[in-house]
Amino acid sequence: MADALAPGGPSTIIGDWALQRARKEENVRQSTLGGVRTTGALTALSVIATLVMTSCGASNSASAAKPLFVGINKSADQQYFIDQQQAFKAEIEKKGGQAKLYNAKLDANTGISEVNDAISAGAKGIAITVPDQTIGPAVSKAAADAKVALVATDDAIKDGSGNPVPFVGFSGTDMGSKVGDEAAKLLTAAGWLTSGKKVGVLSVEVQTLSVCNDRTTAEKAKIQAGGVPASSIYPVPYSGETPAAQTAAGPIITAHPNVTNWIVFACNDEGVLGTLNALTTAGAKPENIIAVGLGAYEACKPWAANQPSGFKAALFISGKDVGIAAADALWDKVQNNVALPASTIAKTTIVHPNDYSQYFPCTK
Repeated sequence: MADALAPGGPSTIIGDWALQRARKEENVRQSTLGGVRTTGALTALSVIATLVMTSCGASNSASAAKPLFVGINKSADQQYFIDQQQAFKAEIEKKGGQAKLYNAKLDANTGISEVNDAISAGAKGIAITVPDQTIGPAVSKAAADAKVALVATDDAIKDGSGNPVPFVGFSGTDMGSKVGDEAAKLLTAAGWLTSGKKVGVLSVEVQTLSVCNDRTTAEKAKIQAGGVPASSIYPVPYSGETPAAQTAAGPIITAHPNVTNWIVFACNDEGVLGTLNALTTAGAKPENIIAVGLGAYEACKPWAANQPSGFKAALFISGKDVGIAAADALWDKVQNNVALPASTIAKTTIVHPNDYSQYFPCTK
């Protein structure tokens, strides 16, 4: 109702016109019939009230006709999830629905609360990247009890019976294999293993998250296949965020002063970036680092600025692709009763400083 009466809004224009017309009629009656001023005022107010109520009713009906879909993401301020949420919203609105976006940060309780908030708001479908996979049973039960369609984006979850929730995202093992393969290729090309360099590998890991373990396990397997012994691989546990990686990597780098050349990979670009920051603080030079990102949205920034960087390559993954796929799956389920696919896997591509712009623009 407040929006309908906002200055300059359509209802305000209609109301002013009605009031002016009513006042003219009132003035005529006042001059000829004497005591009908009260009747004229009531007539004007009645016209205005009818028009405003009609406007509000039309607005509410239009809103009610658009099904609501909600995107909930951990770390929604990271570029990957920003892209994902905006693409999800745009795709839902393009189809004729409305969308709300929530940031669960890295808090499990917030994730559960936001699912309940979405249900209370009337959501017909929810796409969620959980801050903690252990909340899978709770959020899947809440959605099932409310008969709300649910897909897990990026991080797989299971319901209380151990059944996987429909998933939209990437294959962690495939991503890790591509990153590890690229790191091994760059290592071979650099000739470090054959020229007497002391090579160390910083494997930056979110050890509590299965999809991240899938990635880094595959990365480590590929770099070992490339000639690096397991004893030269040093795990760096972090939360998935840049500052956490930088803090965790610092002491590990300091503890291995004999390492002359470093290889870095992680669960995401933030893990690699934080570790590169720690290496810079420790005095390591970009030419003595082979870092392969996972995401490419952080890796591309020094490339775009023509700055020397430890980032030598990255696996490009598009949050936009995941957001669109999640929106499509939920829309088809809600509007057309099409069963949610058990798994929807998006494509990934290795990119380098000289070719990344063929695939995406870098957001600085």
